[in-house]
Amino acid sequence: MGPVRPSRSRFVALRELTLHVREWGDDSAPQLFLLHGWMDVSASFQFLVDALAGDWHVIAPDWRGFGLSDHAAHGYEFPDYFADLDALLDLYSPGAPAHVVGHSMGGNVLMAYAGVRPDRLAAAISLEGFGGHRYGAERAPRHLARWLDQQRERAAFRPYASLDEVAQRLRANNARLSAERAAFLAPHWARPAAGGGFVLRADPRHRQLHAQQTRLDEVFACWRQITCPVLWVMGSDPAKQGFRLDTAGQFEERRSHVRGLRLETLAECGHMLHHDQPAAVAALIEAFFAAPGHGAPAHTP
Repeated sequence: MGPVRPSRSRFVALRELTLHVREWGDDSAPQLFLLHGWMDVSASFQFLVDALAGDWHVIAPDWRGFGLSDHAAHGYEFPDYFADLDALLDLYSPGAPAHVVGHSMGGNVLMAYAGVRPDRLAAAISLEGFGGHRYGAERAPRHLARWLDQQRERAAFRPYASLDEVAQRLRANNARLSAERAAFLAPHWARPAAGGGFVLRADPRHRQLHAQQTRLDEVFACWRQITCPVLWVMGSDPAKQGFRLDTAGQFEERRSHVRGLRLETLAECGHMLHHDQPAAVAALIEAFFAAPGHGAPAHTP
């Protein structure tokens, strides 16, 4: 896996919850915010951080209900992620637009937020976060009925016998993940369970439906208000587990809603491209943020 840059943990009070924020680098270095995806944690970015060439103060929160952050009392909806990001930027970067990278769900949060708060971002990069699926209004009664049913259920994760089993699960999800990297991630991804074994470091209610279906027309309306430079990065592997869109036409439609969007595709990687090709992702990030007009930090190469 190579040298590992040390990280440090900070626990911050945001919006009546305590969120865990993982940080790398000197506080005086240019800031780089990293937003993880669904069912992931901030430590997932370790390999990417190790591959950065410049000096950065990297700031990566565990979203509410993930990793070491508090669980929410009444479930999880996307507007809360927007508000948490807003509060995080107010705390760490109150006087300057930020450079932010989001993966998957983190990329979707970032993209919508960039249109709602266009003055808060200097540049944005979405790693495999291209918006949710489109659902017709006629699906709403069935969706809400299922959501109501889930409120009666006790959400839980199955336990794993050992961290080795957790690492095997991670590699089953991503065949390109090395055994060494999986072993590093396993204790960040899972914790000892009260009854023995290990369970995921996440609120199991994340597996339940959001009350509100994705309203893509509203998402696109936010995207059209983005004023900062935007880069989308995707892996070359075929779609898996619904992370991608059904047709090329749907993807092109989404691209059309972001002015001046730049798209990059990385070979030999899939959805977890920051695990599969961290050096290539790091190079794209630093080059994009250093481009003229992108609010280039002084210390990047």
